[in-house]
Amino acid sequence: MLKKILLAAAIATSFASVTAPVSAAVVIVRQAPPEMRVETMPQARRGYVWAPGHWQWKRNKHVWVRGHWVRERRGYTYNAPTWEERNGRWHMQQGGWRRGDRDGDGVRNRDDARPNNPNRN
Repeated sequence: MLKKILLAAAIATSFASVTAPVSAAVVIVRQAPPEMRVETMPQARRGYVWAPGHWQWKRNKHVWVRGHWVRERRGYTYNAPTWEERNGRWHMQQGGWRRGDRDGDGVRNRDDARPNNPNRN
């Protein structure tokens, strides 16, 4: 019986030390982000996706992160970070790659009228 208790305690302790990656952190603040800045997207680059600029919460204030190119990932769609108001608080939805764009047209298959179209432009 004592061995089972010690094993359960060891397992519980190991889970307590697991940390989530920074990109998975939930950001909730009371201060609304400023208006989006106008950025001119540079000319398209083959094999890259434009990640637009956004406001990020750092050191108790909103800080602008400029847009930049990120290497394309086949079968994935890039979603930019967004802020959403819920009950007077602002929640940041972290951006990143989401599965579901098998034909590489930038539209998730579930939102695509013709997913996996081999004749896409």
